[in-house]
Order: sequence, then structure tokens, then C-alpha cells
Amino acid sequence: MPNPGPGPSLRAIPEGDNRERLICAECGYILYDNPKVVVGSVARWGEKILLCRRAIDPRKGFWTLPAGYLELNESTSAGAEREAWEEARARIEIEGLLAVYDIPRLSQVQLVYRARLVDAAVEPGPESLEVGLFGWDEIPWDDIAFPSVRWALHHEREAQASGNLSAHIGLPPGFPPSDPTAPQGL
Repeated sequence: MPNPGPGPSLRAIPEGDNRERLICAECGYILYDNPKVVVGSVARWGEKILLCRRAIDPRKGFWTLPAGYLELNESTSAGAEREAWEEARARIEIEGLLAVYDIPRLSQVQLVYRARLVDAAVEPGPESLEVGLFGWDEIPWDDIAFPSVRWALHHEREAQASGNLSAHIGLPPGFPPSDPTAPQGL
């Protein structure tokens, strides 16, 4: 395979644009580095919620929802279903959109779905050390990987209690944390 050359390495504002981009000095290719879309779910089995203990960084060893980056040519709901399978060998049925978290400091848009486990058979996938079904009082709150996991869990609890299943759009008051060392991601 031929060497493609240095690629986009020059920072400049392309003609007709209004912001700096990476440009290839040799061919003029412009790299449009856009936000990442993260998809996941709060998957329930009765009153229990599926959580996965991460086997990978960032936040290895901490608990999260089954979630990850959307793949090319994949719908957001199919991505959430795939992530549940990859991380917990869980088959889920999407019930609706729970929340959209727009997190500019991470260049992420996170879509979290409400879902129902098809059955309670779950086991760790390659990105999980362990998985489990937790009642609200059993959730390992001190070991939650990311702020948005907490947000999604609380939004799901509020939606179930109120019966208002409309998607939550935006972040809770006071977020995102201004601390640059705060845990990143969903």
C-alpha cells in the first residue's frame, strides 16, 4: 500500500470557512473533525437496572451503562442495542429516548435510550469485567464511571416515578463540571 503522505497537518482557516481546520499542505484535503455521537441505554429487568464494570480505560474498574460510540452507517437505536450486546451480552428492546446530553467540552452528543431487557441472561463482554442487575439502593454510586451515567439513572428514575416519558434534553443544572480532571464520557 502506498504511503499516503503526511496528511492533514497544517492548521488554517480554509477559504469560505470561518474556523481553523487541519489541512493537508500537499493536496488541500480538509479534515472536518466533528463531535462524536455516544449511544447507550438504561436497560431494565423489572425494577433492576443493567450496569457494566469497565474492563477498559478510561475509568477501568468503574460502573457504567452499556454505551459507546456510534458506528458509521448505524442508527442510534441499533447502536444502543449493539453496545448492550457487546458489553453485557444483553438483548434489549428500545422503548424510547430517555435523554440527549450535549457536552461541548468533550465534543460529544450522547443519546441514552430507555430499554427493556429481553431476558435476564447477561454476562460480561470483552469491554466489561463484570455485569449486574441492580435495584436503586444497590447501585454502586461511589464507583460510577461518568457524570452522565448518574444523570441518566436519575432521569430514568424521575421518568418512571412521574410517568412522563418525554426525553430529557440538556444537562442538569451546574453541569458540566468545570474541573478538567473530572471523569470524561458517558
